[in-house]
Amino acid sequence: MDSHQSSVILLLSLCSLLLISPSHSQTCTSQTFTNNALYSNCLDLPHLSSYLHWTYNAANSSVSIAFIAKPAGTNGWVAWAINPTGTGMVGSQALIAFKSSGAMTVKTYDITAIGPISESKISFEVWDLKAEESGGTITLFAKLKLPGNSDIVKQVWQVGPSVTNGVPDSHAMGTDNKASLSTLNLTAGQTSSTSGGLDSRTKNKNIHGILNVVSWGILFPVGAIIARYLRTFESADPAWFYLHAFCQVSAYAIGVAGWATGLKLGGQSQGIIYTDHRNIGIALFCLATVQIFALFLRPKKDHKYRFYWNIYHHGFGYTIIILGIVNLFKGYDILQPAKKWKSAYIIVLIVLGAISLLLEAITWFVVLRRKSSKSTKPHDGYNNGEDRQ
Repeated sequence: MDSHQSSVILLLSLCSLLLISPSHSQTCTSQTFTNNALYSNCLDLPHLSSYLHWTYNAANSSVSIAFIAKPAGTNGWVAWAINPTGTGMVGSQALIAFKSSGAMTVKTYDITAIGPISESKISFEVWDLKAEESGGTITLFAKLKLPGNSDIVKQVWQVGPSVTNGVPDSHAMGTDNKASLSTLNLTAGQTSSTSGGLDSRTKNKNIHGILNVVSWGILFPVGAIIARYLRTFESADPAWFYLHAFCQVSAYAIGVAGWATGLKLGGQSQGIIYTDHRNIGIALFCLATVQIFALFLRPKKDHKYRFYWNIYHHGFGYTIIILGIVNLFKGYDILQPAKKWKSAYIIVLIVLGAISLLLEAITWFVVLRRKSSKSTKPHDGYNNGEDRQ
């Protein structure tokens, strides 16, 4: 055999390996099980490289399933669930498979909220739970009695990175993780994505975040900077006041819109409660509302109550700025957008802080120079050296 023939045979062999490799040809129809189990239907699920095999028994409304997925980490977990009340993970009755004490196990979880979970009974009967792991992929087997005697169920599936002390740790919040849910017709062997509703919620979350960043995170601090520093310069009076009022009123209007979208999101996410984020948001709305109405109650400069009004106005203003920034970072942790957006806002804060420090130094210089000028002005025989009236 000459070198040319050898090269041809080697090339054909490589092509054959490529064609039959799992990464290129693996679908649910090509998968087999070590227990030689056979299922009537199977689907390549659209996210997280997962597969579902099942046999539906209409006589007793039960289903036998095999769910196949690769965990997000070497000590990770995989989960398959049915949600009898909604479309997301909250409310789902989950089966989670992972390695415990060196052996594969499957446990049941009633997911009542976003956050830490604990093993618990689920709302329908389940039996023959087991799992096996091969080549980093986990196969979860189960049989279950379907809730509501329906052949159409809302399924959710997920993969996680690790397990700590026998408890599955939180999964990532990437696009595929958020989209891993669908409506499954067990009889027809079809699945329809519910990602349209998910995209709508994600869009609302993004709108909520953008409105609040612009309002509480940028306009309110900029308005405060204008009021604190520009008023020092006589040439900026009264322009600084109108700029300050414009920033704060605009921030309030945009902030109320962001607050309203937050209320809408809360109504669409039954069972999901971010207590601190919600409570701070309510406090911000109340404080900002009082602050805006302060514009209509502002005493004149020489009024005896102006001193107390200033204390209240400044106190409320700085409290709003601090709470607003704190709540924005809580929102970033909840929404978990791309890191570049959080980094961009941190850069904005650094820039605003640097501008504030620079203006603080300049205004102190102006004020001290002004006082020095007055104290060294010679006596002119009128009003002890003060300007003539």
